[in-house]
Amino acid sequence: MIFEELKLKGAYLIHLNPIKDERGLFARSFCKKLFADKNLETNFVQSNFSMNYKKATLRGMHQQVAPNSEVKLVRCTQGKIFDVIVDYRENSETYRQWFGAELSDENHTMMYVPKGFLHGYLTLTELSSVFYMVSNEYAPESENGVRFDDNEISIKWPLEIKELSDKDINWPLIKK
Repeated sequence: MIFEELKLKGAYLIHLNPIKDERGLFARSFCKKLFADKNLETNFVQSNFSMNYKKATLRGMHQQVAPNSEVKLVRCTQGKIFDVIVDYRENSETYRQWFGAELSDENHTMMYVPKGFLHGYLTLTELSSVFYMVSNEYAPESENGVRFDDNEISIKWPLEIKELSDKDINWPLIKK
């Protein structure tokens, strides 16, 4: 695995190093020692899977807040997504800055999302699947979010959003 540190402190893109042969490929997608060597979370307590049927479906922007904050390790296992994180830690030098990257079943790249970050993604293909591990169990009372189109963040989505849940469209705008 190759760990690419991002401008948002504590966030990484993690590129897998697949071994290919006539059968296909094999890649390690998590190694406790490698993560610990980078001072990254190694205790993931829940795995989640999301299947998205339509291109231009948005899920986000949300997080869990303390005491149930969580780290996420996100990977697209089918299709292609534009994965976005926003540093939402008030004392951070990169507070309210965002980063987006294409994750796909072809590039074998993962996003490491630290605690205190908002997370969401937009599907770039029909039938996209996302698998992610989290460091804390889901706690509805700790759920928080911000509108995907908030001008205070100004995420540049690569496609016009066509599918969105009521919950995601109703997250509040950031107050100045």
